[in-house]
Amino acid sequence: MHRGLGDMASVDAQLEGRSDRSSVSRRDFLRVGGLGVVGLSVAEQRALAIAHASAAPRSCILLLMTGGPSQFETFDPKPEAPQHIRGPLKPISTAIPGVQFSEGFPRLAQRAGGLGVLRSLTHDYAPIHQTGLQLLQTGRVNQGELRTPSFGSVVGSVLGSRQNSPAAVVLPRPICDPEIGGCSGQGAGFLDDKHQPAAPLDSNSVAQISASEAATLSHALTSSTEPPSVRDRYGESRFGKLCLQARRLVEVGVRCVTVNLFDRLEGEVTWDCHAQRPSSPATLYDYRDTLCPQFDKALAALLDDLRERGLLHDTLVIATGEFGRTPHINQFGGRDHWPDVFSGIVAGGGIEGGRVIGASDQNGASVAERPINPGELTASIYHFLGLDLDAELRAADDLTLPLIEHEPIAELFA
Repeated sequence: MHRGLGDMASVDAQLEGRSDRSSVSRRDFLRVGGLGVVGLSVAEQRALAIAHASAAPRSCILLLMTGGPSQFETFDPKPEAPQHIRGPLKPISTAIPGVQFSEGFPRLAQRAGGLGVLRSLTHDYAPIHQTGLQLLQTGRVNQGELRTPSFGSVVGSVLGSRQNSPAAVVLPRPICDPEIGGCSGQGAGFLDDKHQPAAPLDSNSVAQISASEAATLSHALTSSTEPPSVRDRYGESRFGKLCLQARRLVEVGVRCVTVNLFDRLEGEVTWDCHAQRPSSPATLYDYRDTLCPQFDKALAALLDDLRERGLLHDTLVIATGEFGRTPHINQFGGRDHWPDVFSGIVAGGGIEGGRVIGASDQNGASVAERPINPGELTASIYHFLGLDLDAELRAADDLTLPLIEHEPIAELFA
């Protein structure tokens, strides 16, 4: 599959059908994809705006399972492995024959026929939060002082905003953990500050958007106007409230929503299950009793809600973290960082659901087939939203970088 061409046939038709308004060609449209529209004539800019406005109103929601969820206790249990590897959670059957999830995901197991299950995510950078977060959200790891922009910032710079909504939103705010600092890959990087994703709890980012966009954002985040029955479906947990806000943001036209299921790790019960108090207190039993059930309810409600509102086909939903966990339980009863192999799920976006892509080995320690770099997920987002993957990004001092150095996950869109 040639990168980025799958969704461009409609652009051909849109541009060719408006040849009387501008001489802008499909090649011109693609060429400027990563560089903005500076230097184009008014007519050419108008043609590009018409093409963008006429395209399908696609969006992406990234549910960032901050901290790095264990593959064993989520989407890739190993019931046949020794006890010190498989852990205490039981596997359950899913709607995909022969495929099991952790016992904490009964609702997602029922909906697995609509999911793409990724079991071979991997990277070979340092096993720290920053590297995986950057790969997943920008497609590359920062080099020195050069900060690559997040996918939301890139999409906003290329496609702009729509329906008086910010192009990209980070809920509820960028990751603010002192260990990670500003290296999470969630900002505008070397792009102009005006492309910074809006974040409701970050006044600096909200200040970059227009008054009308701020008003739309404020309205979308007021989920108390939802009927109690809808709020109950999502649950009153942090996960539930954030997932409901994500749906409302997509509904008002936001192109990219990143949900930080946790925006800090230190001292909190998160997916970062070292079981080492006081800094990383979460245990595998927290997965069973709290984290997985709340996530299961919230994500199932989000998928159902999007489907019932006719939004799921045009909304790509991704849930994963920055790495996996060790194929052995540590001395405290938890698991440590492990980027060699981890899992995630994809839904919506017209993907071919009910399939598993890639596999880990029998002990969940390494990739057995079809390694998937996190940057392939970034490329998949760009592909789904219609960006030209052969475009370039322009940094300072006329330095240009490829938009993305990875291919989309072709199996999702087969």
